[in-house]
Amino acid sequence: MVDCKKKIIFLCTGNTCRSPMAEALAKDEAQKNSLDLDIRSRGIAVFFPSHASPHAIEAMKDYGIDLSRHISKGIEEEDIQNADIILTMTNAHKRALQDRFPEVHGKIFTLKEFVGESGDIEDPFGGSLELYKNCAKTLSELIKKLMIKLNEMC
Repeated sequence: MVDCKKKIIFLCTGNTCRSPMAEALAKDEAQKNSLDLDIRSRGIAVFFPSHASPHAIEAMKDYGIDLSRHISKGIEEEDIQNADIILTMTNAHKRALQDRFPEVHGKIFTLKEFVGESGDIEDPFGGSLELYKNCAKTLSELIKKLMIKLNEMC
């Protein structure tokens, strides 16, 4: 295993859809790529702990991943300080975090930006299972690119 010692946080709005799927996919890919990473997910607006969305749980089954035990958690200052890289789902999440924690500006990126793409990862919240599966597919493709980049950094 490559010992990278990188702490990565995926961030979305409520930590029930995109960021938990990204966390689960990244943990799976890190294991496949023998990368020793500390991977977590958080939400920017989590007011009470919730399980992952039922459609997110279902979408992850296509990847052999059980997301049923996920409990949402809001981002805290300690998370920000301890993380090496914070990957948001949208530019709006990135700006909100940078406004709230200006001292850590250099470690906050959108996931797409970090892997050399642009744009946001659309929120499937409240949408159909197909929308969640499409989001999971997008995340899976981005996570594979992320693992290549992290492997190169180690």
